Amino acid sequence: MKQYLLDGLRLADYQKLKDYLDKYLESSPLDGIYWLELTTELLTPIQKKHEGCHPQVFAWILEETYLSCEFLVRVKKNIKCDCMDYATKEQRDWIIDQADSIFEKLDICI
Repeated sequence: MKQYLLDGLRLADYQKLKDYLDKYLESSPLDGIYWLELTTELLTPIQKKHEGCHPQVFAWILEETYLSCEFLVRVKKNIKCDCMDYATKEQRDWIIDQADSIFEKLDICI
């Protein structure tokens, strides 16, 4: 799986990050997995066309020592669809910027 991995979290950083993600992102039924909705401006033509699959999301997996931000654009409503694909360069840059800005906001240095 292609991903952006931020590791080396201290326990205090993990707790700050968990509190933030619990407040601002939707959690999946599986503990430690969050959904970050992809902004509509960055959707590919096929992703825009598949309105029934909206919102497309990225999975963020939080463990005590790391945050993994997957680069696979997922659909929560279906297990598989043609609009699921690895992130484009713009989508990938966006998810990295999102993660980095949260770490900066929470004053987490790794």
